[in-house]
Amino acid sequence: MDLFACSWTALRTAVAALPEADFEKPSGCAGWLVRDLVCHLVIDAQDVLITLATPTGSEPTADAVTYWEVADRPPTGDDPLDALIVRLAAAYREPHLLTFHLDDVGSAAGRAAALADPEQRVRTRGQVLTAGDYLAAYVLEWTLHHLDLVAHLPHVPGPPAESLARSRAALEEIAGAAFPASLGDRDALLVGTGRRAPTAAERAALGAAAVRVPLHLG
Repeated sequence: MDLFACSWTALRTAVAALPEADFEKPSGCAGWLVRDLVCHLVIDAQDVLITLATPTGSEPTADAVTYWEVADRPPTGDDPLDALIVRLAAAYREPHLLTFHLDDVGSAAGRAAALADPEQRVRTRGQVLTAGDYLAAYVLEWTLHHLDLVAHLPHVPGPPAESLARSRAALEEIAGAAFPASLGDRDALLVGTGRRAPTAAERAALGAAAVRVPLHLG
């Protein structure tokens, strides 16, 4: 629960400090500008609120790791929902309206997470998880999108070290193997999810560790 708050607060703080010009720069998400990514974060925050307000008595069907689906190909930005995000982001016209909405809904999502009973079961995406596992899964979501935010903005602070470390551990669980120690947490996440290609040395180390990458998470 603490790592959810840490990763989410860091991401929202980074967005709030962006100059307007940065919203028109590319993000680390295929086909999305920074403004599109920020709009996606608004939708993510709404999903957190909806999920935490959807309790169920059913038995859990997933945890913080099995919540994630691994696709066989990277997103292209052509998915109808992805295209909707682009149109919706453009409708804001002025970046301050977008950041206001993220702060408004994002703050509410943060408060709801802090008040949630970690043992309460919730339903989302056809799955049942404890609220604690659901919020733990979102540490990876926030951390990866924080890396997407700063992909072309080197002046913007990246994710906290503790979020990177926890997200690396989660990705290793999803992969079923540990990344080489020679790969730092940030690089393990970028290479492991296909956000950048491995160098020759990294590829050799990954092969020796029998880690199959990239993992396209959805």
